[in-house]
Amino acid sequence: MKSELVVRSLDGSTESTMPLPQVFQTPFRPEVIHRVYVNLLSHRFQRQGRYPAAGELVSAESRNTGLGIARLARIRGQGFSRAGQAAGVAGVRAGRAAHPPESWKIIHKKINKKERRLGLFSAIAATAQKDLIIGRGHRVEGVPDFPIVSSNNLESITKARDLLKVLVAFGLADDLSRAHGPRKRGAASKGKGARRAGTCALIVVRKGSSILKLSNSLPGVNVKSIESLSVLDLLPGSKPIRLTIFSRGSLDYLERLISQSNSQSENKI
Repeated sequence: MKSELVVRSLDGSTESTMPLPQVFQTPFRPEVIHRVYVNLLSHRFQRQGRYPAAGELVSAESRNTGLGIARLARIRGQGFSRAGQAAGVAGVRAGRAAHPPESWKIIHKKINKKERRLGLFSAIAATAQKDLIIGRGHRVEGVPDFPIVSSNNLESITKARDLLKVLVAFGLADDLSRAHGPRKRGAASKGKGARRAGTCALIVVRKGSSILKLSNSLPGVNVKSIESLSVLDLLPGSKPIRLTIFSRGSLDYLERLISQSNSQSENKI
């Protein structure tokens, strides 16, 4: 494994080098990454339920035996269409649901902190593997090395056209056209002329950067702060691994965070 990373300027040329951060030495653990993804994704689910008395607020009672009809609860009365129809039980017209979803049910999954951290670090380390990035469908044949690290000037970009020029300078023109190209319409957008954009690059910067406002300003391009980075951002659809661009400041922050965590662990021992 290489010991240094190339830091690029906004025009795509080599600006400097930096030592390889510890996070990129994390082994690739696809099973852990998938488990973390599934557990974190469950936290976005919205609970749903049914009104407990739905389908039962009717004046119905069974007519018992001897009438040649089923002993179901039926609407009382006569002279109107609903009279005599089964009600208040499951499996009949306008009846209650048999086993409806319940709002009190716990639908989110828990995960250990160390396991979640391992999954995140393993996903970040996977952004340095070109074969995984190509296997996901990204067109990065013109990119010489991974991970893609930019100078901190990237964080000060405020206009989408300037960001587009930087991505083209980094050799991502083909991937941008792939993300902006024709996509299969989903069921919800069928017939409305809507089109889903593909997934392109994820840009990771420090918190408070101006470029954070440009997230989704280009088709398939997202901007995320390193403080709030998640496995869900690095693996859309749980398929490793997304094309990612790091600013040098974000990697420095991550390196300090890991160093502080390791020192605290040694002090506890």
